[in-house]
Amino acid sequence: MASNQLTIQKLRRGIAEKKFSVSELARDYLKRAKADPFHSFLLVDEDNVMSRARELEREPATDRLFGVPIAVKDNILVRGLPATAGSKILEPYIAAYDATVTKKIKAAGALILGKTNLDEFAMGSSTENSAFGATKNPHDSSRVPGGSSGGSAAAVAGDLAVVALGSDTGGSIRQPAALTGVIGFKPTYGRVSRHGLIAMASSLDQIGTFAKTVEDARTLYQVIEGPDRYDSTSVDIAPTESQEISLAGVRLGVPREYFSAGLDRRVGEAVKKAIAKFEKEGAHIIEISLAHSTYALAAYYVVMPAEVSANLARFDGLRYGYHAEKSENLLSLYKNTRDEGFGAEVKRRVMIGTYVLSHGYYDAYYVKAQKVRRLIRDDFAAAFRAVDVIMGPTTPSIAFKFGAKGADPVSMYLEDVYTVSINLAGLPALSLSCGLVAEEGKNLPVGLQIIGNWFDEGKLFAVAGACEKVLTG
Repeated sequence: MASNQLTIQKLRRGIAEKKFSVSELARDYLKRAKADPFHSFLLVDEDNVMSRARELEREPATDRLFGVPIAVKDNILVRGLPATAGSKILEPYIAAYDATVTKKIKAAGALILGKTNLDEFAMGSSTENSAFGATKNPHDSSRVPGGSSGGSAAAVAGDLAVVALGSDTGGSIRQPAALTGVIGFKPTYGRVSRHGLIAMASSLDQIGTFAKTVEDARTLYQVIEGPDRYDSTSVDIAPTESQEISLAGVRLGVPREYFSAGLDRRVGEAVKKAIAKFEKEGAHIIEISLAHSTYALAAYYVVMPAEVSANLARFDGLRYGYHAEKSENLLSLYKNTRDEGFGAEVKRRVMIGTYVLSHGYYDAYYVKAQKVRRLIRDDFAAAFRAVDVIMGPTTPSIAFKFGAKGADPVSMYLEDVYTVSINLAGLPALSLSCGLVAEEGKNLPVGLQIIGNWFDEGKLFAVAGACEKVLTG
């Protein structure tokens, strides 16, 4: 059988109409995942996938993810499989339990094809920081797929999986979704359990979804959302209901700060062209100001490294994972393990985080960054009193060449300039492909970011679905 860009809905219809069996579907996607021309996967779990496919064929096709081949970012635990977080320091580690989201997708009938590549400990915007080699963009193999969830994004864009799970700390789902032309969704902080996610920055991390359509992203999200007794930051709130709306009368806020210096002219034009189409459908375009968004990147790169330095202290060579040989004493074991096990970007962020939390600098940097974070949140709260959703570019540029930004960490950090404020505020947001830019004979995607109000994922998906119809119709 040929899967040819299957969605969840097409897949379920094909199984119901007996066009293909679950085992045939599994074999087809396993073949694709094992070939993997993009280095999306770090591991393909063929034996367990086929065993589960045969079990499903004896069950009624009622579960929401029945037979759906799904890829999982390798910082989310799947019991019995390696969980490297893209780092040498965790290369020997085998997960002893399932993350809460993993349990939920298994219970919903999903087939977990394997674990996908990522920037080490989710630190990066290109997947070049993986200890196991970079992932390629399916639109142009000489370019990055974005990061840190580049493996999951490329797996969906390249049709190696129907949908995928990733994590988003400062844009790590939305940015690669934009660069690969797929849907990338980050929920409100607390909507999805972080239990079983290898922590980067605990007040910013959220698990989210990649898909080819807004409907698929919503379906997968509705499976994984909900409170969890193992995650005290998860929120017990009514499940998200599916909605359908037209754009007529919808108030779309467009921040003037998102179209300033640093934005690629072609990206800006594609986003503005898309917004003009929505206006023709009856949407009300309202210019807004997010005055403190100018400081979001600076605040993020204080708060995030501070939490990184605390979370990564547990990787000491004693409890699990890699440990350095021939260490003379306990201190040298710590030093050698972390020096040999961590990559350059991880070391950089740990050092920055340790510095901003140190005596004499805590008030000057960390406390001030948290105050700016509150101001950013207040800006969004004020904006949502006047608009239904906020729109702008997901990234300032199209997918860039490998090595183009590696020598200058700040230029790489600027890739997240439109996404980090959403994590600082804890809002839900979705990236939707809104056009293509011709570059060196290739057509490269542009991402439109749609930001929703806190815990209003239903409206966000409804607006995104309506926008999708306009852009693809």
